[in-house]
Amino acid sequence: MEKKDLRIVYMGTPDFAVEPLKKLVEGGYNIVGCITMPDKPAGRGHKIQFSPVKEYALEQNIPLLQPEKLKDETFQAELKAWNADLQIVVAFRMLPESVWNMPRLGTFNLHASLLPQYRGAAPINWAVINGEKETGVTTFFLTHDIDTGNIIMQEKVKIEESDNVGIVHDKLMYLGSDLVVKTVDQILAGNITTTKQTELYGNEAELKPAPKIFKETCKIDFTQTTKSIYNFVRGLSPYPAAWCELIDKEGNATAIKVFEVEVINNHGGKEAGTFTFDKKNIDIAAGDGTIRLKSLQYPGKKRLSSEEFLRGFKMEDYCKFN
Repeated sequence: MEKKDLRIVYMGTPDFAVEPLKKLVEGGYNIVGCITMPDKPAGRGHKIQFSPVKEYALEQNIPLLQPEKLKDETFQAELKAWNADLQIVVAFRMLPESVWNMPRLGTFNLHASLLPQYRGAAPINWAVINGEKETGVTTFFLTHDIDTGNIIMQEKVKIEESDNVGIVHDKLMYLGSDLVVKTVDQILAGNITTTKQTELYGNEAELKPAPKIFKETCKIDFTQTTKSIYNFVRGLSPYPAAWCELIDKEGNATAIKVFEVEVINNHGGKEAGTFTFDKKNIDIAAGDGTIRLKSLQYPGKKRLSSEEFLRGFKMEDYCKFN
């Protein structure tokens, strides 16, 4: 079968999913339809916002479905009418078996980690938060349990010491785009060999999870080591962003977003969260050293360097970071 004859349905929503779709379209693959999330109101004006995948699909005149419920009979009938040979999922939703089992060649997913490590919703964040030196992308066939299907292909990438999650996200987005195309080509060639994930680890205790990140997940704990805090901040920067509370002398707390920090190798035996400052720097005592804030954001204001922040902010009115 030629690639122009292979009928592919593509499922995805955010920017991460656009690049692989674009690579397939520009490569001459036959994308017969796209599935993405329903439109949602966003911003102060609650203006309806299209997903990045929808925007690209409309530009390319690709047929589009936006089901509220994936088990809906009308949606599944419309999907079946596309008569797909293969389905590809990138940053979408968990599919019911009636959907992922529909095409004759199955459905494969692109996951932003080296499976079986970092199964879950936020693999890029957790790899950086945990201080990993490398990560990667994996294609695997979907099965009943999320992120557990047989692995088709993997590619690795180095995580630099200074990389934040935004940088790693983009590395994996482009690496993943290439891997999706390679996977489709391998399926087309008919010489697919897969690896069971259970062959890659001894027991479940060896696996590092990547659960969804919530606001409370992102709060900095200054009793942790400087290394842990450094990795934590870059693993959440630029989005959703780590945060902490700045406590004033009356005990009132203000949530401050933190985008970049530096480790300073002095401690002085101060209580975690206490700070010193000058015209350029804010240094906060941590579990085993000092964390210097480099980029932060006060509520309702734009992101600033610590020097810019200090020009218009009276740190003497505050007593502690928490």
